[in-house]
Amino acid sequence: MTAAYFNDAAEKALADLSDTERAAVEAVRQVLSVEPRTGERRPSYHPETEQYVVQLTADDTGGREIGVLYHYHPGHDACLTTWIVAGP
Repeated sequence: MTAAYFNDAAEKALADLSDTERAAVEAVRQVLSVEPRTGERRPSYHPETEQYVVQLTADDTGGREIGVLYHYHPGHDACLTTWIVAGP
């Protein structure tokens, strides 16, 4: 099982979400612990990590659209969510 964490900025953004939005983002973290290569792969600045973004629709969140950007390190079998971006 893959470890899935939020960095400090993501934790702060998570606290600013509504209950349903927060539950949707937490569901993404649960999925990452089972399938760490979820979402759209993005270019990564570090050669040992892979970067992905998961787009949640307003239907998924019960509120705003949300992008969850995270890095996956296969060698450590860990995901670190670095950004949670909520739309209007």
